[in-house]
Amino acid sequence: MKYIFYIAFTIVFSFSAKVQGQSVSNTSKSPVQPKLVVGIVVDQMRYDYLTRFDSRYGDGGFKRMISEGFNCKNNHFNYVPTKTAPGHAAIFTGTTPKYNGIISNYWYDKETKEEVYCAGDESVQPLGTTDKAGKMSPSRMLTTTFADENKLFTQMKGKTIGISVKDRGAILPAGHTADAAYWFHGDDEGVFISSSFYMEALPKWVSKFNSSKQAASYLKKWDVYYDMDTYTASGPDLNDYEGGFKGKETATFPYNLKKLKDQNGNYSILKATPFGNSLTTDFAIAAIEGEDLGQDGITDVLTLSYSCTDYVGHNFGVNSKEIEDTYIRLDKDLERFFNVLDKEVGKGEYVVFLTADHGAVDVPAYLHAHNIPSGYLDNKGRKEVFNDFLVKTYGTTEVVENISNEQIFLNKAKLKELGLKSVDVQNAIVEEQMSYMHISKAYTRNAIVSTEFTEGIEGMIKRGFNQKRSGDVVLVNDPAYISYGKTGSTHGSGLNYDTHVPFLIFGQGVAHGETTERTSITDIAPTISTLLGISFPNAATGKPLGYVLK
Repeated sequence: MKYIFYIAFTIVFSFSAKVQGQSVSNTSKSPVQPKLVVGIVVDQMRYDYLTRFDSRYGDGGFKRMISEGFNCKNNHFNYVPTKTAPGHAAIFTGTTPKYNGIISNYWYDKETKEEVYCAGDESVQPLGTTDKAGKMSPSRMLTTTFADENKLFTQMKGKTIGISVKDRGAILPAGHTADAAYWFHGDDEGVFISSSFYMEALPKWVSKFNSSKQAASYLKKWDVYYDMDTYTASGPDLNDYEGGFKGKETATFPYNLKKLKDQNGNYSILKATPFGNSLTTDFAIAAIEGEDLGQDGITDVLTLSYSCTDYVGHNFGVNSKEIEDTYIRLDKDLERFFNVLDKEVGKGEYVVFLTADHGAVDVPAYLHAHNIPSGYLDNKGRKEVFNDFLVKTYGTTEVVENISNEQIFLNKAKLKELGLKSVDVQNAIVEEQMSYMHISKAYTRNAIVSTEFTEGIEGMIKRGFNQKRSGDVVLVNDPAYISYGKTGSTHGSGLNYDTHVPFLIFGQGVAHGETTERTSITDIAPTISTLLGISFPNAATGKPLGYVLK
């Protein structure tokens, strides 16, 4: 009778658990941890690159992630500015510049009265070079990443390695506790470097990779991977909207990189080609072997940022043959990388997610040619008019200390000297700026800090506004009006072309499926933390996406 009662009780309890809440379980099972988590950021990857170039991709790269994993089709940045450093920081900290402090790539420091770089650190020494390009660390990022939390959770036993062509793309994702971050130094050296923040000397495997002259092997001809006639997802090769390289009259295929390198930064020319992504993949594969990543039961983290897609986009634009070819080749690099993970870590033993740090706008000149409102900002003319207003109103331009990153910083000492209230000056500047062409919106510091904005561009500005580091007036330009040259693409706005980016994830513990539900870039870190069963990054504001996980 006791046995029968036990079975009946179990059935009833199980049924009750399902009825009362589908998330309730009557069993307790410890999750099996992946041996390795790889976080991939593709710099300047718009979501529509997945769909626009779909027919050009093989089965082992982007399509493998979609077919084996989960595709969040409506993934967006939920703050501005949409730039590289804030993007990388937000992905891995699970929060926005309001909390993590990375408000741009460069910003005006109100204490030192100088421009500072997001990863710059004069207190450290370069490794692998004597150039100041090695004087970098994550010290300006105020919060933890999920890689930091994994370190704390594993008693510092889980390794963290960050890799990118860009220093900020390697440093910020890996966090404060990383074993190493490596970035590419071009010029006349062509090597991966680091800083004394992480170690005293480069490991032997890094020195071996650098001495192999792998970078030199990519100074070759860049031509289309397939026949040019099949590149139908981009505009004509010869057009008026691309920059190109010095030393070549037209921005058209092919490009002889060995011949062009002397006028284009020597090894740095690789940054603006798909071969820089291939070099990054080579180095990531060397890191897996050199660091024994994913070889035990303690989860390691590898952050991998493909920067060259951004350089190509800035140079040639989002509708160029060059960008199409770059993504065709990146897809093949991803397949090569995933095959190495299968072999070295074990298929089904790791997790990979892929996203982007921002998107990009179509070249405004191209949009304008097709009757789409767009254009270029006359910042010099606008500044002259603004200075005239300041002199007429306050007798001096010195009430404004700095203008950068679409923000105006007031000179607090000068305001005090003139007996002016900051809030009054802010309001007057907003009213003036709103009279200028192609200024869409303007907000005072007082409004941003004191008003509970949650939706629209106002909410995005508030989430991107760091009370200590940001300015006193924030400006928003008209859609597709940019501060940039007449060729190539850029980014930074709160519009869909800049905010809508992929979020793909596959591997151990990941469900198979897709969603059109809107997700935020800040949801990624909490989702990975939930998968690993670790604490969320300490200031994370995103939510874990439970339906992405098994």
